[in-house]
Amino acid sequence: MNFKEIPIGSLIEQEVAAREIELSRICNFMKCTEQEIEEVYKATSIETENLLKWSKLLEYDFFRLYSQHLILYAPVTKSAENKSYKKTILPQFRKSMYTKEVIGFILKQIQSGEMSRLEVIEHYKIPKTTLYKWISKYKDEDEK
Repeated sequence: MNFKEIPIGSLIEQEVAAREIELSRICNFMKCTEQEIEEVYKATSIETENLLKWSKLLEYDFFRLYSQHLILYAPVTKSAENKSYKKTILPQFRKSMYTKEVIGFILKQIQSGEMSRLEVIEHYKIPKTTLYKWISKYKDEDEK
């Protein structure tokens, strides 16, 4: 999965097909017409309220795709690097929660020679020890 571009409409369509959900059920759940569903499948973005409904209907967290995009591609601000940023009243989430897909994506870049270990550490701001733990852990799994 390429987390840089997220074709959300086609991903929703793929999940609907994989789960073999009837269009009539989708229309009832989403309270919309078949034509509106077809428009969603062509969409490159979707309102969060509707994305939440799709996530519930398909039992898949589509928001995680965007979270992974932020983990991989959001630049670290100077204030975050200095740890002098202001506290927020919003809930705080650990940025270091990487899914297997993201770990696999990063390790694939190293294995293919697309990026060196140092480049991965600098580009994605992954701690050196974390990267080496991934390499060790997933190397052991590949050997099984």
